[in-house]
Amino acid sequence: MSGHRVVVIGGGVIGLSIAFHLAEAGIDTTLLEQGTLGSGASRATADVVRSYFAGNPVSSALAVRSLDAYHAFPSRPGIDLPLRQVGYLVLFTEPEQVEAFEADLPAQRAAGVDVGLISAEEARERNPLIGGFPLRAAAYSPQAYISDTTAIVTAYARAAEQAGARLRTGCPVTAIDAQAGRVGTTCGEIGADAIVCAAGAWSASLVRSAGVDLPLTEPIEQELLTTDPLPRGTPDIPVTLHAASGLLVRMRDDRLLIGMGYPGRDREAWRREVAEQLAATYPSLAGLTLRPAVTGLRDASPDKTAFIGHRPGPPAFLYATGFSGHGLCNAPAAGELVRDLYLNQDPGFDVTALAMGPRRTGRP
Repeated sequence: MSGHRVVVIGGGVIGLSIAFHLAEAGIDTTLLEQGTLGSGASRATADVVRSYFAGNPVSSALAVRSLDAYHAFPSRPGIDLPLRQVGYLVLFTEPEQVEAFEADLPAQRAAGVDVGLISAEEARERNPLIGGFPLRAAAYSPQAYISDTTAIVTAYARAAEQAGARLRTGCPVTAIDAQAGRVGTTCGEIGADAIVCAAGAWSASLVRSAGVDLPLTEPIEQELLTTDPLPRGTPDIPVTLHAASGLLVRMRDDRLLIGMGYPGRDREAWRREVAEQLAATYPSLAGLTLRPAVTGLRDASPDKTAFIGHRPGPPAFLYATGFSGHGLCNAPAAGELVRDLYLNQDPGFDVTALAMGPRRTGRP
């Protein structure tokens, strides 16, 4: 593929994965990032890599494929990617939640996810912090790991550069002409045989300018909170989601990292709600001071599934956006799929489930 020039817009974990996979395939690849690598949604994650996404077997299938790729990373010289297995626990307090899990289970299993229903007693054994509220059952998947998003960004950046990609930071894109294969930046104009949009929360205007109508929602600000140091002897626990409230917790050194939906306009009211739900779910942690840990904008799609697609050229235009908080778990597969779409190779995946079309919008 010598002579083929591809420009990837976005230096988060998705864009870096794409740049690596393209460069590894011998394609002349330049990545453009407006800030520093990983400075968008990639810096506002819980550092959790998991495969189970309830009610979303497409994202789960991407995550299973990605998890295999993450496990293969330590074999690359000079590149270390930490993965500490902790498991993923989802607490069900309503019968409808159990019914929805059981209805979704065949599709999850078909996607390769290792997940099953466990009793309330076993759930409390796995997470002894769970309080005495009525708990009907739980889902448990061992395929969940604590990683380090900064390390993943660094690993993909090094791998991409080793494969020959050029990574240009501090170089915002000001305009694209997808028909002519031109990308305008504050650093000058760049010509390309293909343009890939992986700009996360900043993708909407770029894909529109390329004539692709993606129903991306407005960027959402994510905030994660952290506690003060936990009491000595606090047990290690799986990543745990309280399904009814969306309260997600995991251990982070000697503290708890906490998420629960999105803050919205009244951030202080949201933080009070988080504190109340934390106390109700984990009574032994009631009264702990909660502090902001990380914030950042993330992209979002209406069905919480990524948009990955290809408008053939020349020049070609490809997109990988709308990951809705699943980016860290989907990044390796996203890079592989964009590479295969560009090279017209069989991606081994039903990409029509990801591309823009009637299946995603309901429009005829």
